[in-house]
Amino acid sequence: MQTVDQLDPLRRAVEGLRADGPVALVPTMGALHEGHLTLVREAKARAAHVVASIFVNPRQFGVGEDLDAYPRPRERDLELLGREGVSLVWAPTVEAMYPAGYATNVSVSGVSEELCGAARPGHFDGVATVVCKLFNQVRPDLAFFGEKDWQQLAVIRRMARDLDLIAPYADAIHGVATVREADGLAMSSRNGYLTSQERAQAAALPRAMRAAIAALEAGADPAPTLAVIEAELLGGGFAAIDYVALRDPESLALRTTLAQGDARLFVAARIGRARLIDNMPVGRATAA
Repeated sequence: MQTVDQLDPLRRAVEGLRADGPVALVPTMGALHEGHLTLVREAKARAAHVVASIFVNPRQFGVGEDLDAYPRPRERDLELLGREGVSLVWAPTVEAMYPAGYATNVSVSGVSEELCGAARPGHFDGVATVVCKLFNQVRPDLAFFGEKDWQQLAVIRRMARDLDLIAPYADAIHGVATVREADGLAMSSRNGYLTSQERAQAAALPRAMRAAIAALEAGADPAPTLAVIEAELLGGGFAAIDYVALRDPESLALRTTLAQGDARLFVAARIGRARLIDNMPVGRATAA
């Protein structure tokens, strides 16, 4: 496995890999867990080579967020990627990603303003900008992202369609199902912020979501059903709820009833130092 941190060596290395067949990209911010490794395995199953990026992107962190505290276990991350058979790791410095004088921003309207976009202003501009750069730097045939960040995936696909990206095409941007702990909590690098007590309390998040989905699929009215999620979380140790929302899976438009079609339940809640997000499918034909 080769590791590079400058653009010219990256491009030479990727061109060498491309001679063997399709190249897949798995973008990460490091602090890898089983969810990331699942993305790598999915990518390996579909491509001749996998390129993984490790870059803690400052442009997607807001004022007062955890940029400085975000875990950066570089050697452990490289060891894990090597074990999974990744061919190349792109680990640029901030200066390599955003050279002096950098002045361009990618903004995706429609799917980015609400949910996490409202709670974290500017976050998805930072995501779209860095992912667009990663696509142009690596020019992968395929790219893989976790469905835990469903809104992020929607933003990236919309960007790819709107900008007519061909490396990868929007249809070659694959979402991979959320990987969960035994108690249902979605795996996240930020779970490491939780104390043992907070970690036990955090399991209420997927549990409350699944109970609500069962009620919705049985015909319950969405508004009071979603209110139950908020009450259960706030009563079970969570400090604040950013949102509990039923949305269209593609447009992310608000859904008020399942008669409008299948939907997706989105929740973001804060406990201790961690902000946890999750989403699950809702629909009488698609139980979570």
